[in-house]
Order: sequence, then structure tokens, then C-alpha cells
Amino acid sequence: MRILLKMVIDCDSDAAWRALHSPRAVGELYGPLVDLTPLETTGLPTTWAPGADIPVQLSALGGIPIGRQFIHISERETASAHGPVRILRDSGIPLTGPLASLDVWDHQMAVSPAPGDPTKTLWRDRLVIGGPTALALWPVLWATWQWRAARIRALAPTWAHDPASEPTEVDAGHA
Repeated sequence: MRILLKMVIDCDSDAAWRALHSPRAVGELYGPLVDLTPLETTGLPTTWAPGADIPVQLSALGGIPIGRQFIHISERETASAHGPVRILRDSGIPLTGPLASLDVWDHQMAVSPAPGDPTKTLWRDRLVIGGPTALALWPVLWATWQWRAARIRALAPTWAHDPASEPTEVDAGHA
């Protein structure tokens, strides 16, 4: 079973790509509904890196444990007519809780320059699930992904690396 998102968001694709690699930014996509807490004492990494294997505790609504998940990160790049398409993949698996009944968890997020406006990003998100409870869990995950889409749209403008700034007095004096 699949859940798909496709939307144009208000940041460039480099900023979206950096956000996908940020555990903090990714955690904000689910907030305040779901929190990610690292199971390792070293905490979450500052960036998700290819080959990373990260166990996390998922909690809902401020602390109700809903399961543990193993996150495994990989990435690849392909090309489109509008520029590079960068894909981050989490092929980890739920370990405990209701989602642990799934035996397939394949979450891929692709970012590329938006057609006709390279200052924006075409964001594609695909979750493939399988297992004995996939049909029962699909509506809950679909609703979670709709929340996630709204959060992506709301947070994307904050992902800019170098926000526009006004010239300093030194710059103005040399104009």
C-alpha cells in the first residue's frame, strides 16, 4: 500500500535537501502530534547521513509511547528536465508498537527545483507499507501524511540557509 504527496513548497531545493538531512527539521514535521526521541545516549545526529542506522522512540501527544522505530538512511540522485532530483530514503522498520506489525516500510522523499520557478521546490513523498495490518493502518498513516504535508508547507519558508539581509552600514558607505 502507498501514500503519496506531491507539492510545490516555498524554498529552494538546496534548502529542502538540507532540511531532509536535519533530524530537528524532520521532527518538526510531525510536531506536535508525534515526537522522535533517540534511544542512544549520544542523542540524534546533527544530520542524517547515508548508511546511518538510528533507533528512536515515537511518542504521541506529548509523551504517550507509541513504539520504537529503526531509521536507516540512504540517498541517490537522478536528473529531470528541471534539474537534479535528490532522493532521501528511510528503509528502516518499526520495531515495537502498532506499526511493528508492518513488514515493509519504505519512505522516500524527493526534492527538485520546481518547474518554472527554481526558487521553489517540487517535493514528492512516498511511503510504501506492507504486512498483515497494512490495510488497517493505512488510514491513520494517510491522515498523518496529510498533517505532514501541511507542516512541510508551513515550515519550508524557514529552511532558507541565507535569509535576505539588508546592507550593513559598512556596505552602504562603500556603495
